[in-house]
Amino acid sequence: MCLSLRQSDRMIRSALICWLLLVARGNGKPTERRPRVHQEEPLSVLQHDDKQNFDYDHEAFLGQDEAKAFDHLSPDESKRRLSIIVDRIDSNKDDFVSEDELRLWIEAVQSQHMFEDVERQWSEFDLNRDGLISWDEYRNVTYGSYLDGPLTQTEYNYTHMMARDERRFKVANRDGDLSADRQEFMAFLHPENHEYMKHVVVQETMEDIDKNGDGFIDLKEYIGDMFTAENGLEEPEWVASERQQFSEFRDKNQDGKMDREETLDWILPADYDHAVAEAKHLLYESDSNKDGRLTKEEILNKFDLFVGSQVTNYGEALLRHDEF
Repeated sequence: MCLSLRQSDRMIRSALICWLLLVARGNGKPTERRPRVHQEEPLSVLQHDDKQNFDYDHEAFLGQDEAKAFDHLSPDESKRRLSIIVDRIDSNKDDFVSEDELRLWIEAVQSQHMFEDVERQWSEFDLNRDGLISWDEYRNVTYGSYLDGPLTQTEYNYTHMMARDERRFKVANRDGDLSADRQEFMAFLHPENHEYMKHVVVQETMEDIDKNGDGFIDLKEYIGDMFTAENGLEEPEWVASERQQFSEFRDKNQDGKMDREETLDWILPADYDHAVAEAKHLLYESDSNKDGRLTKEEILNKFDLFVGSQVTNYGEALLRHDEF
């Protein structure tokens, strides 16, 4: 929902508003599963399928930008850099990497991703350079073109979008001064990863899916959020699976609809943690002697799982970072 626009360039701002409108109007193919409105931010937007590749694992372990850098390294250079990373992960310096140390590392990578996202956008919104982003600054940068000349002939309600952003901004702004510091702005941009923002995530999700406005999500609305049948086409198999998921797991009290608590458990399940799941996965795949911990040798033997590499000699063009 956030557009990084420069105040001085209204043409760019207008173009981005128009692009957002086109995205809002676009529909997926009838048999495609549309993404849910809000869910806990994954470690990577890529599909996790080790039978195809290890790209998800690379981004979860390294972060998206660093994973791309490793893709252009020789195997020997990838292993050298991975060896340095392993030393950092081994926080207690016992020469083993535990599942918990892996989890903490992956969480740190995810936090770094969110921090970098804030930094990328900060200068665009902190117009007076006072180290804070006020709601007025965010609104004027994001919706300036719309505020200057509202688009009346559209299917997208920018007034509603702006009101929703303002509500989220106010919740993220814990001290109530309508000016966000970096931590508050991070909570605004990534509410799924902040405990005190979860009720806003649920509210926004229900507003988007609850089409009849009764305060619940029924089966029709639940399926309709992901799939819309067109031209009499037969439903794909995954739709039947989702119907079963709704009946057996989502609708816990079996009243035919999801309330706020059930919706929270659907989009932000308390019993699932992406970092924990990925740590367990990396450990399982790499622990050759099955002792429940990893040596540096075990990790380097599975370097393609952790960091990947292309067997290509880029010479001086290899991407390098000071820490390596």
